[in-house]
Amino acid sequence: MSNHKFVYKEHDEEGLNTLNAIAQTHQFNKWMYQAIKPYLKGDILEIGSGIGNITQYVLDHKFSITASDIRASYCNILRERFKENPFLAEVRTVDIVHSDFENEYKDMLNKFDCIFALNAIEHIEDYNLAVANCSKLLKANGRLIILVPAFQQLYNSFDRELHHFRRYTKSSLEQLLAQAKFSINTTKYFNAAGIFGWWFSGKLLKNNILPPGQLSLFNKLVPLFKIVDELVMKKVGLSLISVGDKK
Repeated sequence: MSNHKFVYKEHDEEGLNTLNAIAQTHQFNKWMYQAIKPYLKGDILEIGSGIGNITQYVLDHKFSITASDIRASYCNILRERFKENPFLAEVRTVDIVHSDFENEYKDMLNKFDCIFALNAIEHIEDYNLAVANCSKLLKANGRLIILVPAFQQLYNSFDRELHHFRRYTKSSLEQLLAQAKFSINTTKYFNAAGIFGWWFSGKLLKNNILPPGQLSLFNKLVPLFKIVDELVMKKVGLSLISVGDKK
């Protein structure tokens, strides 16, 4: 695990630029959504919705979802973007590691059937508290879906620029869920083909931002990358998905 320290910024220009760039990778976003869709159920809360790159797909499939983010600026974007959508329950500003969590979000305790956090937990230094608080927001037998970056050996300039505290392995992510009293439903790696590009561009070339040309090419190659994931039986990947059910 990494011990990097970062200063929280309400106006995160680098993060917003990255989200806007990723918003254009429609095939990749759809692929990520498809990876978690079989596990979604009931009333859903999304932690770290950003500008709604994945939220859009959840709404398109008529799930009831509460979108949330720690940044009020992103929440304003979400409200404007989805204001006409009948399946958006609400947008909330949520700090999943708030110092007075139970009082601050008492109306949300034991409320949701499912919570998902895609590329969110790695931004939180106290990841154990984040997952424990997710459990407090879930009903009995509620489900938590987490997607995080995989393998600390791949940590590079991209991770630092995006304020990632760490990357995970199958065992470390399952241990995180188990400590919060979740039973593991499934854990699988995601996007094996992305490893080389991440390593080459971030570790070798030491780029600080994801090059637009690389993102565009990656998006076009998603159909091929899906096949790669099947060939390696999802036993390795740039990211990692774990699904836990609240005991």
